[in-house]
Amino acid sequence: MLQAIGVAEIEELFTMVPAGLRLGRDLDLPPAMGEWELTDHLTALAARNTPAGNTACFLGGGSYDHFIPAVVDAIASRGEFVTSYTPYQAEVSQGNLQALFEYQTLVTQLTGMDVSNSSLYDGGSAAAEAVLMAAAGRRGRVLVPDSVHPEYRRILATYLANLDIELVPLATPGGTLQPETLEVAVGRPTACVLLQQPNFFGCIEELETLAGIVHRRGAKLVVAVDPISLGLLKRPGDQGADIVVAEGQSLGIPMGFGGPYLGMLACREEFLRRMPGRLVGQTVDRRGRRCWVLTLQTREQHIRREKATSNICTNQALLALRAAVYLATLGPRGLREVATLCLHKARYAQERLAASGRLRLAFERPTFKEFVVRLADGRVEEFLAAALARGIFAGIPVARWYPELKDCLLVTVTEKRTRSEIDQLAEIVG
Repeated sequence: MLQAIGVAEIEELFTMVPAGLRLGRDLDLPPAMGEWELTDHLTALAARNTPAGNTACFLGGGSYDHFIPAVVDAIASRGEFVTSYTPYQAEVSQGNLQALFEYQTLVTQLTGMDVSNSSLYDGGSAAAEAVLMAAAGRRGRVLVPDSVHPEYRRILATYLANLDIELVPLATPGGTLQPETLEVAVGRPTACVLLQQPNFFGCIEELETLAGIVHRRGAKLVVAVDPISLGLLKRPGDQGADIVVAEGQSLGIPMGFGGPYLGMLACREEFLRRMPGRLVGQTVDRRGRRCWVLTLQTREQHIRREKATSNICTNQALLALRAAVYLATLGPRGLREVATLCLHKARYAQERLAASGRLRLAFERPTFKEFVVRLADGRVEEFLAAALARGIFAGIPVARWYPELKDCLLVTVTEKRTRSEIDQLAEIVG
C-alpha cells in the first residue's frame, strides 16, 4: 500500500501531527486474547455497570424510566425500518415516509401546533433550533429563565456564541419564573422567550400568564415540554406557545445510558418555512393515489448555504417511529392514565419523604412527576450511596448546575415506581 501511494514508511503519513502530540511509544495493551477469553473479559467489565433498569430508578432531569409496551420493540425492530438508510428523496420508501407523516400528525395533536417536522437530534438541540427560528430577523435578545434545563441553556449558548443575539438569563429563586420578573425583562426589545413546562425543578410554570406578557411586548414564545405531562396539562399551543419542543425519550425510548434520543419540534404555520430538519408532506401521484414526499427542504444540504435556515439535514427516523407507535398504542386515554399515575405516585413520594422530618421540598410550587428536596443535614452523597447499596438510584444532585442548591436532590417518580420502592426510599431517609 505504501509503495502504491509513493510513501517510503508509514510515519510519513503523520508528519503533519506535531511531535508533542504523538505518543512516542507502543500502546499499553494486554496480550491478545482469543474470542472466548475476550468475550468473558468484556462481560466482566460490563457487569460492573448498574443499569437503571436493574434498580428502583428515581433519576430524571431529561431521561426517564417509563414503561415501554412490547409492541414498540416489535414494530421498531422490523428489518424494513432498522436497515433503511437515512431517508433522502427520492430513494426513500413510502413506508418510512408514511411512518414519519404519522409521527408528525401525532405530535401536532399532542402539542396543539399546526405543523411538526419529522424530528431532530434531542431536546436540547431542538430548543436551540426553535430559538433560532423565533429570533430570525427580529430584535436580538433571547430571555431564558434559570428554571430551564441547564444543559439546554449551555447548548443554546453554544449556538448563539457567534451570532448577533444576546442571551439573557432570568433568575428563578422560587423555582418558577415570576410574571413581574418577565414583565421587567421584556421591557427592552426582545426576540423570544424560552420556557420549560414542567421546568427542570419539576415545577409547573404559569404558562398562560407568561405567554400573555411575551406577546403583549411583541416577542415570540418557545416552550419545551415533557410530552408525558400533556396527558394531563393543557396543550402549550392552547396556552399561547409559538413553537413547542420536547425531549421525546419518554415516549417508548429506553434510557440507553443517555442516548440516542429524540428531539421533537412543532410550530405555528407562520414559522413553517424556517423549520429545520425534514418535513414529510402528503400528496397524490400521477395516478391519483395518496403518497408521501419530503417537502419544504430549507436545509443547507439542498439550497445555498446563505439561504439555509439550519445546518441540520437529517432526523431520528427510528426513534420517531418508536414515539409514534407508543402514542398510537396508548391513545389519549392511555397517555392520561400514565400521566395520572406519575402525578399521584410523585405526590405520595413527597408525603412519605417529608414525613421523615429530615428533608423538605425546596420549592413550594405545584409539580408533576419531578421535585427538588432539601436534605436537612446536607449529606446528599451519603444518602445517594446508602440508597444505591439497596439497589435504588435515589435522584440527581443539582449542585453541579446550581451551587446554591448543594444540599438538594432532584427526585423523579414515573408510573413504574411502586409503593414498596417509594417506602424503601423513605426508610433510607429516616
